[in-house]
Amino acid sequence: MDSSLFINLIGWAGSAAILLAYGLVSTKRVQGDSAPYQVLNLVGSVCLLSNTVYWGAYPSSFVNLVWTGIALFALAGIVRRKTA
Repeated sequence: MDSSLFINLIGWAGSAAILLAYGLVSTKRVQGDSAPYQVLNLVGSVCLLSNTVYWGAYPSSFVNLVWTGIALFALAGIVRRKTA
């Protein structure tokens, strides 16, 4: 498999994860402050970040970098609440 196909597959997987997270929270199957929602956002944003950096889409890369940071921040809060 060539690298551009692999990167595109990663991008599609990231898109699917973000859309799944959005669909689940929108239909109230998960809560916005739940670990599953934040993990889907984290995985999706990291995959999309990889894709956008590879293709040089830097404005989208920036959005996905921030999205990754938000997901990590939210997951850290969830972990802190569970261990407190």
